[in-house]
Amino acid sequence: MGKHHRTRAPAPVATPAGVLAAAVGLGALAAPGVAAAAPATAPSASSPCAPTVKACASISQHKAWLTDGHGHTVDGPVDVSTGGRGQETPTGQFTVQWKDKNFRSSEYHGAPMPDSVFFDGQGRAFHEGNLGRTSGGCVHLSHDDAQRFFDHLQPRDRVQIVR
Repeated sequence: MGKHHRTRAPAPVATPAGVLAAAVGLGALAAPGVAAAAPATAPSASSPCAPTVKACASISQHKAWLTDGHGHTVDGPVDVSTGGRGQETPTGQFTVQWKDKNFRSSEYHGAPMPDSVFFDGQGRAFHEGNLGRTSGGCVHLSHDDAQRFFDHLQPRDRVQIVR
């Protein structure tokens, strides 16, 4: 349970120039009329993850962060919920495998999982979900936070889940 797998090709994902430029620290290359992202903040003392990851989630703190991959927080901490007993969210460093803006779970009878960013080969993802209950192993985010994670994270980015 809690393991979602791609059953069809994901929809193409467009990356706005401003988001891509901010993600790689090249705000000056943003398209005309697109505001450059705010500069990253200093390293967050509350983020328990390695400075080289682009997203961090803490199971015990029920929080997550987005970073620039150089130890600077760009968003967070934000509230999350993670897997429950028998469906725990795994800890460790992972690589974003794929993304799907409008994913529907085959395991949970077509339940919507908006803004899914799959980070392990077992079908676990950051995605919009109910923060008031445990997940089947994924990291649930609010609607707005899930959109920011989806926009910020790209395939091959490193993410980390800690206890």
